[in-house]
Amino acid sequence: MHFLHKERATLEKFLPTLDNQLQEKSLLEMEDKESPALKIFRQLGGPGLLIPREYGGSGATPLQLTQIQRAIATRSPSLAIAANMHHCTVAALLESIADESVAEFIRAIAENNLYLASGFAEGKTGTSILLPTMKSQRVADGLLISGSKKPCSLSVSMDFLTASAIVPGKSGDEDQLALVIIAADSPGIERKPFWNTWVLRGAESDEIILNEVFVPEEFIYYLGKPEDLGNILAKAFIWVELFLSASYLGVASALVERVIAERKGTPSERALVAIEVEGAMAALEAVAHSIMLGGNSDTEVAQSLFVRYSVQRTIERTVETSAELLGGMAFISSGEVAYLLAASRALAFHPPSRLSMAPYLDAYLAGERLVMP
Repeated sequence: MHFLHKERATLEKFLPTLDNQLQEKSLLEMEDKESPALKIFRQLGGPGLLIPREYGGSGATPLQLTQIQRAIATRSPSLAIAANMHHCTVAALLESIADESVAEFIRAIAENNLYLASGFAEGKTGTSILLPTMKSQRVADGLLISGSKKPCSLSVSMDFLTASAIVPGKSGDEDQLALVIIAADSPGIERKPFWNTWVLRGAESDEIILNEVFVPEEFIYYLGKPEDLGNILAKAFIWVELFLSASYLGVASALVERVIAERKGTPSERALVAIEVEGAMAALEAVAHSIMLGGNSDTEVAQSLFVRYSVQRTIERTVETSAELLGGMAFISSGEVAYLLAASRALAFHPPSRLSMAPYLDAYLAGERLVMP
């Protein structure tokens, strides 16, 4: 079948046998808390996908990783979402910091297949998604970091937690935004159950609590004044929107694939749902190309948001149509159709929501500077 052939060929090129191994168990088994998906992904070198070859990684481009994320999500949505958080954290390191110690850390990730969890800010009502939520206190030889992240994917499998914090200057200087890297077994890290729904349980998205966790100076990377970080934050933000959208489009594509394989509906109905998801994928590939060309201005950030919300709407339409074409017996018989329906819609819950951004995108279209609430 030609549908998803390009994406699965890219996946096979970088992670041979992963697609086959993900099919050895049922979809619902792969999505459970006891799923082997994250372990398999680690064994095959998945954590190093985005890391350049000169640092020991696979050197996948943003375009290739977009295709990989879509392909993985058709087999295990939870793995795609968890891997997305790792990849975006790696991207932030690669984009934000030019430091030899970071280069050594990146090499270690690739060589040892280490997982990075993201403790960066999440969306909360009345708070900017770009503002750090972690609190810091300067002590001898480092910082004490306190706060929590919920949900935090890879909460069990992570080797390191990365987070941003506004930290006091070393010698009474002005506060700076810093990236801190925290070993997963550091004293003061606590994990609490948080994810109570049956959907995407395999992503390990529970709560991570930091109780005055010590971070030595060599694992603190200063990024400058918080107000000067537009470019750095823009780069990281575009990566997140791209890979998340590709992942959830992959979940929707799993339903479309069933419609095509089982020849449900009419030729025009099958072609229509395929047209929808393939058009959305082409838009995501355009965003990936903009990253590869170095774009990180308001224009590229706005583009990534327009595409993300367009993909979101595409998913809403195609999963409903695909489920209808597959029929009631498919919905009743295994639970997989219902699962894919529910999992595909979770893109709407990732910040910034379409409703929260609408006034700012409207102002941007009228000529104002883009603002992230």
